[in-house]
Amino acid sequence: MDKAAHRQAQWWLAFFCFIEASFFPIPPHPLLGLMCLAEPKKALRFGIIATLASVAGGMLGYAIGWGLYGSVGEWLIATLGYADVFPAAQCRFAELGPWAVFLGGATPVPFKLMTLTAGFMEMALVPFILASLAGRGLVFVVVGGLFRFFGAPIKAFIERYLGLVTTAFAVLVVAGFVFVTQIRGADDESPAGEQACEIAVPVDQGTD
Repeated sequence: MDKAAHRQAQWWLAFFCFIEASFFPIPPHPLLGLMCLAEPKKALRFGIIATLASVAGGMLGYAIGWGLYGSVGEWLIATLGYADVFPAAQCRFAELGPWAVFLGGATPVPFKLMTLTAGFMEMALVPFILASLAGRGLVFVVVGGLFRFFGAPIKAFIERYLGLVTTAFAVLVVAGFVFVTQIRGADDESPAGEQACEIAVPVDQGTD
C-alpha cells in the first residue's frame, strides 16, 4: 500500500500497462486496484492513465504483428503460449474486425494476443485505436470510477463481479453488432464466417 501511494506509482502503472498490452504476461489490474485503494480520490485518474498506456502499448503490439511478425511476433506468440489459439484469433478478426479488439480489451481474453493479431491481419489503425480505447476504458476507467465514488467498500464487488459484468456487457454489444450484420447479409450464399475463417492459418505457416 505504501508503494502504491508513492508519487512515482502512476509511472509504474503506465509502464506495466504499456508492456502488458504487447508482450508482458502479468496483467496490471492488481497494481491499479492497490493504487485506487491507497488513494481513492485519484482512482479515476489512475484508470485513465492505465487506459491510455495500455492503448499505447497495444500500438507496439500492433507494430510487432504488422512489421516484425517473422522475426519477433512468431517467437513472442509461441513464448506466451498463444501458438495454438493464434489461428482462432485470426478467424475472429476476419469475422468481427475492430469488435475483436474491443472484446480483447474488455474481457479476460489476453489483450496482447489481440494487438499482435491486429497487426498481423493489417487491420486499419484508426479503428484499432478506437476499439482499444473502448475496450480498455470499459475495464480500467470503470474500476477507477467505482473506487472514486464508492471508495474501499467497492473492492469486494470488483474482485468478485467486475470481470463477469464487463465480459457480459462486451459480449452483448458484439453479439448485437453481429446480429445486425447477419440480418443485413442474410442473402449471402455461404454460411456466416465460413469464408472468413479460411484466412486463419497455423502460426508456423504464417507469412512475414
